[in-house]
Amino acid sequence: MTSYIIERLLSVVPVILVVAVAVFFIVHLSPGEPASVILGPNASQGDIEALKTELGHDRPIHEQFFTWIGNTITGDLGESIYAHDSVLSVFSTYFIPTLSLTILAQIIAVLIAIPIGIFAAVRRGSLIDQSLMGFSLLGISVPSFLLGLFFILIFSVQLQWFPVAGFEPLNSGLWTHIKSLILPAIALSLAQAALLVRMTRSSMLEVLPNSYIKTARSKGLKEQTVIYKHALRNAFVVILEIIGQTFSSLIAGAVVIEFVFNIPGLGQLIVNSVERRDFPVIQGTVLLIAVAYVFINLIIDLLYGVVDPRVRLGRKKEG
Repeated sequence: MTSYIIERLLSVVPVILVVAVAVFFIVHLSPGEPASVILGPNASQGDIEALKTELGHDRPIHEQFFTWIGNTITGDLGESIYAHDSVLSVFSTYFIPTLSLTILAQIIAVLIAIPIGIFAAVRRGSLIDQSLMGFSLLGISVPSFLLGLFFILIFSVQLQWFPVAGFEPLNSGLWTHIKSLILPAIALSLAQAALLVRMTRSSMLEVLPNSYIKTARSKGLKEQTVIYKHALRNAFVVILEIIGQTFSSLIAGAVVIEFVFNIPGLGQLIVNSVERRDFPVIQGTVLLIAVAYVFINLIIDLLYGVVDPRVRLGRKKEG
């Protein structure tokens, strides 16, 4: 297992390096100079050139890249041009609302999807199964921002059950924190839940016809025990992989939802940084999101061995 972890950690290095190269050159080759944006349209050319020199943007682009990548390796992602604070500090401030929203959305998606997927698989071909699959297809098709606007109209404006927009931190109270996130979390989670429903059903249908399920039933075990202890456990490896993928997708999808509900998360940070040409923040934020995505998938891979011992045995044989 240790050698597998080391191998996986080493395999993510080229991925992160490619992301770093891509984001740096895309940002720096895009039109717009940070010095001009900071000083405004009335600034003289001399002032703009002086600020470019101060920021280091007067040097050749390859020199800027190697300086940035060298500092990044040591954990220094630079300083925000606009906030005059470290990129890591700015990122952590905006990351907390996004993480809270993503975790709550993932919990909602799992709580909704897995029971429905199992229920549909057990009643394969029935009217209930067909109806659930139809609703799941609808859930995948409807954009999350449209659901968010619909939820605001119904539950915030008309019923006044939840706030229209905004974010309350955890230190303001658990219920207050959840109440400010519940509508965006549901809107964000429904598409992922719909996908997870279909994958849970598909995975369960592959497991249910197996001989060990028939053996368990022939021993007189309760149907719930057969379904949840034997069938679901063997189907959960595929389900776990989908959960990992949907969690990564939720981080990306949160960008749009955060604007609909005015949540000060990474979505606002990235868009505001692009408008201000805050290159260090754009580069650092995209790189950190890529690193998070890679390590989430690494954690999911390691959890396979916990869920299914056959995965561990397979890795030992390969080693």
